[in-house]
Amino acid sequence: MPHIIVQIIEYVPNAVVSKTIIKKTTGNITISSFDMGEELAEKTSPFDNYIQIIDGAAALFINDKEYKLKLGEGIIIPAHAKQCFNANEKFKMICTIIKSGYE
Repeated sequence: MPHIIVQIIEYVPNAVVSKTIIKKTTGNITISSFDMGEELAEKTSPFDNYIQIIDGAAALFINDKEYKLKLGEGIIIPAHAKQCFNANEKFKMICTIIKSGYE
């Protein structure tokens, strides 16, 4: 059944909210909303991640380099790279994790 992706998740004051759309052994797709001022602490993933902004704009750090992503823009976060998100304004994103090739 088709859906409007940006409407799947709402903003929650002072929070980061995530919802898994699909989860498989080969990867998953998650949608997240960040209220202004929120951040996701630095982490690494053993898998490649594709991030696409579907509302607002985000500041993303990959291995300490800052990328400012606007509505509709996407970026690949390579496996094992340090990553951190900052919400200088509210934003929503889709994160697609690809696990193939790492079994």
